[in-house]
Amino acid sequence: MSRPPSRLSIAPTQRRHALDERICRMICPIAAAMVGVCLTGIGLLHVGIAWGRRASFADDLLAIDSLLFLVATLASYLSLRSPAPRQHATLHRMEQVADATFILAMLLLTAACFVITYAVSA
Repeated sequence: MSRPPSRLSIAPTQRRHALDERICRMICPIAAAMVGVCLTGIGLLHVGIAWGRRASFADDLLAIDSLLFLVATLASYLSLRSPAPRQHATLHRMEQVADATFILAMLLLTAACFVITYAVSA
């Protein structure tokens, strides 16, 4: 009966690769769902504008945000699809791009929420 290797017996580079892959597997579906959230927000803002509310630049922020989430989704997807043994450096670069754009997009989404909140209450 063979036992699976313990966490201590796995080389640090293998652990790092497994961790990076888990991060990309999390970013990809979440970022894709956030594109839908941004597009829903844009649609709701346009409905509000059609009802006579004044336009704000919140829909522009959400449009830019949806593009950032799309970049995070594509970078995460491409890093998962790249052949790891041949292009290990490319894999890590795409993971870094996915990570950075995801965080940037989440910050922009938070800023857009503040703009929407204060535009509606004003």
